[in-house]
Amino acid sequence: MKPIVLCGPTASGKTELALELARRTNGLIISADSRQVYTRLTAGTAKPQGSWREQIYFVEDIPYYLVDFLPVTETFNAGAFRQYAHEIAVKNPGRQLIFAGGTGMYLHAFFVGMDELPPSTPQTRARLSALLAQSGKEGLHAELAAKDPASAAAIPAGNVQRTMRALELYLLTGKPASTLKSGRFFKQPDPSQSAWVYLDWDKDALNQRIEQRTRAIFDPMCAETNLLLKEGFCADIPALKSLGYPQAVQYLSGHISARQAVEQIALLTRQYAKRQRTWFNRYPQALRLELKQPADWNLAQLVSKILKFASEKL
Repeated sequence: MKPIVLCGPTASGKTELALELARRTNGLIISADSRQVYTRLTAGTAKPQGSWREQIYFVEDIPYYLVDFLPVTETFNAGAFRQYAHEIAVKNPGRQLIFAGGTGMYLHAFFVGMDELPPSTPQTRARLSALLAQSGKEGLHAELAAKDPASAAAIPAGNVQRTMRALELYLLTGKPASTLKSGRFFKQPDPSQSAWVYLDWDKDALNQRIEQRTRAIFDPMCAETNLLLKEGFCADIPALKSLGYPQAVQYLSGHISARQAVEQIALLTRQYAKRQRTWFNRYPQALRLELKQPADWNLAQLVSKILKFASEKL
């Protein structure tokens, strides 16, 4: 079958479903999660427990790629994901590929493509960070409006990350970011080349799953964080910027209580899930698995629906 892409918000069960699909198809899994790539971060990233054998990470004897390999001080991006995933596919001809993850840009980059844009540099980031500190997000956006009106019109003033990246592209190339983009961002995956499946949880049910998982992972996440800090790693290394870990740092340093940390992490996770739902709504051709209550989580039935969908001829 063509590659199966399991997508959806955090805490929706993508890993569990991917493992069951892999068992049924003798497949391998490629993770599309921007934080599970890190070594030493397991609890807070919901990384599946596994072990390394012959340079391959196995979870329940299933090859599970692009997790647990990146040092905590390094960064990863959609371009790197696309390259690594392509190499894995080439090395496993004829093997059923199952992509699972909530980092939508990674999946889009692999199946649709992405523009080759220059990477960030410490110099440009420092310059823009200084501008942000001096003028605030409104001043940052005003600077973008002066340099690249088209990008400024498309980016809300409150979206600091996108504003900064658009300005950075202008500083690096001397051209407005709006002129550097091909439009691939808005294109759809070819349904003859991949089968997309969206885990469409009821909002209240998903929020309950997020709440339960946040409480379950908090203590081990703090233990992971504490160990890194004791070894001399700074609190602002890339890995510790992952969702939830800054709150663990604040708790360990005595700035907030455990209850406050858990509440903040749950809130941030719900907000992240909302952004993920918005992103994945862009794929109308995806099979939407409607999950309204815990009883709907029937792995055998869900897998049967997915395999039928993925086997259909266009």
